[in-house]
Amino acid sequence: MGLATIFIPLLGAALAFLLRSNARRPLVLPFIGVAHLAATLYAISEPSRAGSAAWVALDPPGRVVLLLVSVLFAVCSFYAVGYLRLRSDRPNRVFCGCLLAFLGMMSFITWAGHLGLMWVAIETTTLSSAPLLYFNRTGRSLEATWKYLLVGSVGIALALLGSLFLGYSSLAGGQESSLVFEDLVRHAPGFSKPWLHAAFILLLVGYGTKMGIAPMHSWKPDAYGEAPGLVGAMLAGGMTSCAFLAIIRVFHIVAAAGEAEFASRILVAMGIFSMGVAGVFMVRQRDFKRMLAYSSVEHMGILVLGLGLGSAGAFGAILHMVNNGLVKGVMFMSAGNIHRAYESKSTGDVAGALHRLPISGGLFLAGFIAVTGSPPFAPFISEFTILNAAFSQHRYAVGGFMLVLLLVVFMGMGVTVLAVVQGTPSAKARKTAFHDRPLTIVPPIALMTAVVILGLYIPGPLQAMISEAVRYLGYTEVRP
Repeated sequence: MGLATIFIPLLGAALAFLLRSNARRPLVLPFIGVAHLAATLYAISEPSRAGSAAWVALDPPGRVVLLLVSVLFAVCSFYAVGYLRLRSDRPNRVFCGCLLAFLGMMSFITWAGHLGLMWVAIETTTLSSAPLLYFNRTGRSLEATWKYLLVGSVGIALALLGSLFLGYSSLAGGQESSLVFEDLVRHAPGFSKPWLHAAFILLLVGYGTKMGIAPMHSWKPDAYGEAPGLVGAMLAGGMTSCAFLAIIRVFHIVAAAGEAEFASRILVAMGIFSMGVAGVFMVRQRDFKRMLAYSSVEHMGILVLGLGLGSAGAFGAILHMVNNGLVKGVMFMSAGNIHRAYESKSTGDVAGALHRLPISGGLFLAGFIAVTGSPPFAPFISEFTILNAAFSQHRYAVGGFMLVLLLVVFMGMGVTVLAVVQGTPSAKARKTAFHDRPLTIVPPIALMTAVVILGLYIPGPLQAMISEAVRYLGYTEVRP
């Protein structure tokens, strides 16, 4: 039943390609989304049935990522029905089929218990998601698609090289040749350290490219800027989380080899650098969808920074992965609504969104407050946990840099967001046909509700799943 999380979306993709009705095809998306969520809940509630073969197994961090991806897709699938009704002039066979295949391949990543199998799954997500970026069929969307493919191909090639280095490190250390994660962790203490270090760096750069960590982030502004809002939500909340899962698994192997300190130093440095780059490019950013791309670069930096800060930092990072995914869903869907109403993404043309689209504008503003780590929203809890981890380890410089960069991002992002929501809509904007509709506002409202709840209370089952994922990394004591 657990593996149904892979096969259900793939069967749905086949059905979407076979259906002839452009109007009925989008209805497949919420049907598959709900079925996938049901299969996911079954899989994570029955870990003993997670997989019988070493190549296919749902490990503790994979359970968290699978739940996040499934919830995010289920919500976005209802938004997709409303969105595609507005785009009835455009064929949606490829869009629906590729979106479902994308879900299937992200689920495949969470189940992959073999380094090579995970690499194949991540590469397949790139191929299945690339056509989604070209849905608008403009010159800029074509450029974004090719950039996404080319930069992603370089990253995945480096990850393949890193996988080969990791395999050779076991051979050079006289260990059994295997790329199954269980075997790699078991034999890691005997690996050749120079080859292991090189493998970690290559794998971090390769999968870091898929996450969009600076300086491997160059595909993100174009891809997020040109993709439909729900696609941006799945990339920022789903694909990046799957790439982070890959880095967690590689870090687990390095930590098992006794080289956690080596990996942690690199993760912390890259995290701070990514936050710094995002802060610089977010200042005076006029395109509010590209602004969301740089916000994603910042939060990917926060994730790897937290992973490098021990048990409490890892707990905060995995929790922040969930929180960031939910908030990004709110912001991308509300930004997509604003884009449709104003027919522009530039602050030079967009103003007064709170008047033109009261609900979408309010969600965009609330999402900004949440994503910048303000209470009482969920990202505040996870970012505070990571900060506390830094200061409790007496790493005052790391904590200080993080605080300063969070402030820079808040100010830079705030200027753009306030320019969008405040003021008076232009005469052109008031004449466009788009208005808030139930299918385009209920999904982001649902995600925003979850963000508020997680900011006030972390449910026991979710906290237990995250704690188990931290123990998976070899930490005997989990202190959130």
